[in-house]
Amino acid sequence: MSQPPQKSALITGCSAGGAGASIALAFQKRNYLVFATTRNVSKIPDSLTSLPNVVTVPLDVTSDESVESAAETVRKTLSEKYKHLKGLDVLVNNAGVGWWAPILDVPMDDAKAIFETNFFGPIRVLQAFSRDLVNARGTVVNVSSIGGEYGAWGPFQSIYEASKAALSQASEAWRLELEPLGVRVITLLMGVVNTQFFSDYDGQVQLQEGSYYQPIKSILDKMMNPTPRRISWEVDAFGEHVARKVVGGSSGRVFLGGLTTAVRIAGTILPEWAIVSLLTHLIPRSNDLSLG
Repeated sequence: MSQPPQKSALITGCSAGGAGASIALAFQKRNYLVFATTRNVSKIPDSLTSLPNVVTVPLDVTSDESVESAAETVRKTLSEKYKHLKGLDVLVNNAGVGWWAPILDVPMDDAKAIFETNFFGPIRVLQAFSRDLVNARGTVVNVSSIGGEYGAWGPFQSIYEASKAALSQASEAWRLELEPLGVRVITLLMGVVNTQFFSDYDGQVQLQEGSYYQPIKSILDKMMNPTPRRISWEVDAFGEHVARKVVGGSSGRVFLGGLTTAVRIAGTILPEWAIVSLLTHLIPRSNDLSLG
């Protein structure tokens, strides 16, 4: 018989094969009541939903109504079944979307949608659960990306990286704002992790008809393909490390995942011009493009 949970955690973006599901599993193993959320709860893996003290909640981070409904469900569950818990101990803003394309080929509606999920989504969720976090003197984990740290690292994914850069900067400000309320904030700079994230986009760069970049699409597709497994972290290991950081009392910027050490060192010791020069040599030259 399972022990009554001693703390609670809500994780957004818990679809199968993703970081969210692995983070949720890591907290469940630590005797947390886990609220596993995603837009379509049927996408949450059975290996998670079948465990004790796991509650699935539909939550679309881009919808005010969905987020408020999820908050009501969480509060009702806590008040009716887990009265010994004071509120929400951990909120992990993990849900995110990507878009791989040259800036000239990004439709404005898609650019806005990426920011709606990756930046405004965490704000929406944080505000909705603020009272629950303050009551529990909880922890917020905002899952960002190492790519958002250095703009030159992100050619052909600038909108995605910009949304993550915005989240990183805001998260560090929230850390100072929420500290007096007893709420801890972790800005998680995620490196390369073996998830379904790239698979969901078929490893393809999105180009418009007549794009300047159409002649080199196959080259760009190879650039966007996932990093080799020997460099990637396994997703379950990533989830475990996230839970350890939270339980261990970390706050502020935390780097986890493949290539994070290399990127940090390069960003620290190499001048910007050297990084730009290095990456420029990876991008095809103008005579390969369709300029006519």
